[in-house]
This record gives sequence, C-alpha cells and structure tokens, in this order.
Amino acid sequence: MVLTYKKAGVDISKIKQSQKAIGKLISSTHKIQKKAKIAHGFGHYAGIVEIPGGKLLATHTDGVGTKVVIANMMKKYNTIGIDCVAMNVNDVICIGATPISFVDYIAANKNDVLIFKKIVEGLVTGAKKSSMPIVGGETAIMPDVIEGKEFAFDLAGMVVGLVEKKEIVLGNKIKTGDVIIGANSSGIHSNGYSLARKAILKKYSVKDKVKGVGKIGEALLEPTEIYTNPVLEMNKKCKINGFAHITGGAFTKLLRLKNTGYEIDSLPKIPPIMGLVQEQGVKDEEMYKTFNMGVGFCVIAPKTQATKIISIFKKYKIPSQEIGRIVSKKGVTVNSIKIA
Repeated sequence: MVLTYKKAGVDISKIKQSQKAIGKLISSTHKIQKKAKIAHGFGHYAGIVEIPGGKLLATHTDGVGTKVVIANMMKKYNTIGIDCVAMNVNDVICIGATPISFVDYIAANKNDVLIFKKIVEGLVTGAKKSSMPIVGGETAIMPDVIEGKEFAFDLAGMVVGLVEKKEIVLGNKIKTGDVIIGANSSGIHSNGYSLARKAILKKYSVKDKVKGVGKIGEALLEPTEIYTNPVLEMNKKCKINGFAHITGGAFTKLLRLKNTGYEIDSLPKIPPIMGLVQEQGVKDEEMYKTFNMGVGFCVIAPKTQATKIISIFKKYKIPSQEIGRIVSKKGVTVNSIKIA
C-alpha cells in the first residue's frame, strides 16, 4: 500500500481551505486597535503590528503536533519542550524578528509534577539556545478533553519578537537568479509525525534498534534544531531576500514568501529516520511535501552572499549548502518533481 499524509489522517489541502476561511474572519479585527497598526497579517510566518515608537512587534504561536505521542510512548519528556520553542522561534525569525519573550501552554489529562518538570526543562533549554526569556505559561488539567488512563498531554507556545523596519524580511524582494541555501535539520523536527508513525510503527516498535538509525523512538524524538542566532546574525551582515522554516507542508512552504519559482535539486543526505519512513512505501513526491528531507531552514539571497551565509551557519555548527535557485516558472520543484 502506498502511504500518504492524507491516508494517515492529515489532508493538507483541506487544512489550507480551513486556514483561508479563518483568515477572512481574522482580517475583520485588523482595524479595531488604534494603538497598533497591522503591518502584516495572516498568512506569513508571523503577524506584525507597528507599535508606538515605530517598532514592529511580531507574534506567532505553534505546537509540536503528534510528536507528544512518541514522548509518551518512550516516557521521555525532557526534549519535547525544545521542539515547542523551536517551532515558534524558527518561524518568527523568518521575518527578521528577534524573539524577546515566550509563554507555554501544557494541557494534560492528569497532574504529574515530575513529568511537568521534565517538559519545562526542555522549554528552558530551548529558550536559552534562543537567547529568549520565558515569561509565563499555563498548565491545564482536562481529563474530559484529553482522554486516556496513562498520562497524555499537548504542548504549545507563543513567541513575541521585535524587528526594526529596515531589518524586516517578507520575501517580496526575491528575484530570479537568487540561490536557496538549506541549513541541515537535526531529524524529522516536529511535523509529519502522523505519517511517520503510520509508516514505521506498522513494522517496528519505538524500542527497536535499526542499523544506521539506532533506537527508533530516540531518533523520532531528536529535538528540532533552533536557527535563531545564525539567522539573526546573517540578517544584519548579509543581503537576504527571504527566510523559510521548513515545517508542515515541507518545501511548499516556500510559496509563503513569494509566488515565484523554486527549483531544488541538491538536497543533503536525508536523516536515516526519514529513509526508514520512505522504505515503508512513501513516494518521493509525498516525502517532499511532508518532511524536511534534511533541510530545516532555507535562506534565499543573491548568489554573491552564499559563501558568507554558509560560513555563518558553520560558525554555529550547523551544516548548510546551496540546494537550489529561484526560477521564472512559478511553483516548487524538488529533484524534477513538481510538488506545488
């Protein structure tokens, strides 16, 4: 059987329809606060408002999806918080904003102090790597909403960022001939887990060890890489035309920046855990639309900036390379397969 994200229960096209409908409703609120002028609304990596003093305030909220299921299966909770921070800060830096504060939301079916402490340990680790304080949060015990005899939970957060007008990056300056530089991912990160679980766990257990992968559960829980510091540095030192965090929807996310052509043909070697997913019957096209394929973050810039951008990533011990270019024909193509 050919496995797809849709068959695993996640229909991206239907989700986009919902997002479009939600966006129309949200836009009706954009003019009701006189002290904060909307600079960029729904649809990018972060919402932006101009606040008194000419500063731009960016906000974004995100969670870790069904990666929490793997944390429960492994009874390992000290890294999932890193993922939660990463999913938020990696998005807000896509518009050039510096993360300045974070709040978390933990919903669980029962109170377990030791597990909560482990989750927050991960949040703190992620916050420190992002050079960002956690200023609050909420822990909700909801046994009627989150069911199960064993401990079960969901985890999400919200980040606030600041950006100067001269440092904002929205992707509108992307032009044909620009290069796409891909910074390596640390693994699956925090998207595509419904498909990954469906593919891998029909054959293996999270406790199984596979050559080249190691223990499956540990490979699936590898924390999401945080790109904050190198990205903010290159935004100050290089000419950047676009940033993209490669998450849900994978490389189709590039179209958030500008409706142009993205041609990718030089991906790094994919993490072994993704190779294991693909071996279970997931086609190339589905992989390119669902998983980061070894690239967690993309930087789009003139070719003259590529060497400097790659060296900044290297300074922070994150491998990167040119993976493609901007072309005139609209859409996203990965290894000659059109995915959007």
